[in-house]
Amino acid sequence: MQTNDKESGIIMNKLEGKGNWNITKGKLKQKWASLTDDDLQYAEGKEEELLGRIQKRTGKTREEVEKAFNEASSSSHR
Repeated sequence: MQTNDKESGIIMNKLEGKGNWNITKGKLKQKWASLTDDDLQYAEGKEEELLGRIQKRTGKTREEVEKAFNEASSSSHR
């Protein structure tokens, strides 16, 4: 599956700030209890890998994972 730079940039922007990422991780773990801290390890420039790990663990489509990620990260900015 090919991704575009715009999507990766959006994800990277949402991951900025350790506090926001910790909130986002918590929300994703609430949504999918099967996710572990290892699944949710984030390293700058590894957004695709992160989404792939979540997708593999949950069995959800890329679109479902991105939607859940966007919902969790947008609510952490409030």
